[in-house]
Amino acid sequence: MSTPSGKTRAPRTVFEEQREELVREIANSMEEVLANINRLSRNLDSVIAVGNEFGSVEALWSQFENFMGRSQEEVEGNHRPKEEHDEGQSEMHQ
Repeated sequence: MSTPSGKTRAPRTVFEEQREELVREIANSMEEVLANINRLSRNLDSVIAVGNEFGSVEALWSQFENFMGRSQEEVEGNHRPKEEHDEGQSEMHQ
């Protein structure tokens, strides 16, 4: 076999053939990995977008929770503790 430059090329060895095949397989696998990473990235973007849509709902529930917690603390602060109130009622009923 001769090449255009006039040099003859030695036949490929089994090692070179296997190496080329393995390099091809690795290249194909790397392309697959890249495609899967891109798919994962798109899925994560979708999940984040869905999560962001619930931001206003979360804020509303947070306000509700704060309101309910604050109201109960104010109620307990403005009235006698329940235990004292219960004792007074039980004495009245006896």
